[in-house]
Amino acid sequence: MSDFTWLVPLPVIMPLCGAGLTLALYRHPKAQQVISALTLALMVAASVLMMIVADSGPIVVNVGEWAAPVGINLVGDRLSALMLVVSSTVLLCVLLYSLGQGIIDGNEKAPVSIYHPTYLVLAAGVSNAFLAGDLFNLYVGFEILLAASYVLLTLGGTFERIRAGAIYVVVALLSSIIFLVAIAMTYAATGTVNLAHLGQRLPEIDPQMSIVLHALLLLAFGIKAAIFPLSSWLPDSYPTAPAPVTAVFAGLLTKVGVYAIIRTQTLLFPDDRLNGVLMVLALATMVIGILGAVTQNDIKRLMSFTLVSHIGYMIFGIALGTKIGLGAAIFYVAHHILVQTTLFLIVGLIERRGGTTSLAKLGGLAKYSPGLAILFFVPAMNLAGIPPFSGFLGKVGLLEAGVAVGTPMAYTLVIGSVVTSLLTLYALIKAWNKAFWQPAPKPLPDVKLPAAMVVPAGVLVVLTLLITVFAGPLYGYTSRSAETLMDPSNYINAVIGVDGRGEGESTELDGPEPVDETELHDDEVGGPVN
Repeated sequence: MSDFTWLVPLPVIMPLCGAGLTLALYRHPKAQQVISALTLALMVAASVLMMIVADSGPIVVNVGEWAAPVGINLVGDRLSALMLVVSSTVLLCVLLYSLGQGIIDGNEKAPVSIYHPTYLVLAAGVSNAFLAGDLFNLYVGFEILLAASYVLLTLGGTFERIRAGAIYVVVALLSSIIFLVAIAMTYAATGTVNLAHLGQRLPEIDPQMSIVLHALLLLAFGIKAAIFPLSSWLPDSYPTAPAPVTAVFAGLLTKVGVYAIIRTQTLLFPDDRLNGVLMVLALATMVIGILGAVTQNDIKRLMSFTLVSHIGYMIFGIALGTKIGLGAAIFYVAHHILVQTTLFLIVGLIERRGGTTSLAKLGGLAKYSPGLAILFFVPAMNLAGIPPFSGFLGKVGLLEAGVAVGTPMAYTLVIGSVVTSLLTLYALIKAWNKAFWQPAPKPLPDVKLPAAMVVPAGVLVVLTLLITVFAGPLYGYTSRSAETLMDPSNYINAVIGVDGRGEGESTELDGPEPVDETELHDDEVGGPVN
């Protein structure tokens, strides 16, 4: 057992403890701010250390001293560790930005005291989803996300936010119900919900049942990832929230769905039966999403449509079913979380400086805020895939993977991704020109951008540039991650070993007696294992 297994539960435990403390200190906003920032900074440190350790192999912790597959286990492998590093960094920067904004700038009636505990609960939900070693714990992570995100989305209590929050909750609940049905059917068919155990048992069940389970899980995760045509809820929900909330939602929440698709495609259903369907969905998501962005005249909605469009790139890499494609897709996920979050934060600065997000009413910002023009331009070109930014490198990796596959559909995806990239560039240049260079339709409000908001956004811009500078090592890491994901035996052996019984803390702490296989089978038929 690794000496670093204590690292694995920390990204879940620390924000939950921080949420409890900040809730208890609701009358002391300064203390809440310090605790939240300190908690997320510790999450970043723990995640970076986990990423280094997990590069040598998955780290597994069995919760409650019950070894897998009977108990709940948390697994930190290369993919989950990378996602934790990126997500905790983004969460910290967005928190600092929101502190500079005064949490909900301009609305004194909003319940500010609940922001910190809710935000930390959201961080715990994200971490739990990335570390979950079984389907039910993954479901719990999604539900924690749903509860926390609804509170954050409706913070301020305006009619527009309540309406958008209601749409978001209805769609999220529909996704959760589908996911829950899929979990129940999976357990009925295989007798387990442990991911590693499912990797062994799913190939043994009826292929027709297997494909039904596969489709149900993809449907549930596809809604959460906002894959077309399951993405119509997103452009109406995210833009109504405060800028930092929109930023963290846009950067992170859809990627949790993409992460779940990567995990199920590689570990549970490594065959390529539905890859063709995923390719069609990837193409439709890319093209229709960016066509929606081109027609928008509000910069927030424009960004929301580009978010949908670029989910298609990630599905493109996953659907190819190759190590090169998967490695490029993971690289693109990490790049996109940072870039999309950065752009939404900068859009918040544009709204503050220009007084609106309507491109018809904006103008002249380059004259009054030239630094803001640079802050927007750099991540915008990165998202569009202009050389030498990381967006360009990620897209080149996906194109190479598509050409290597060489099927007509793969070539169609390659062409579609190039067209999408050009349209993304057109949409972002249009937004940049209208907001910064066209004459202002009316005098701009006399507002000075606070350094406490500009600095976190600037730090994220620098981080997006660092991804470009260190693209080689990061690409190496994502390629190694793809290699281990494409060989499910790595994950399965780490969690439940070759004898079907995992070695977790229970083996060193006088845990339960080893379970007889016959008794285990009887238990699996009669009741849940988690």
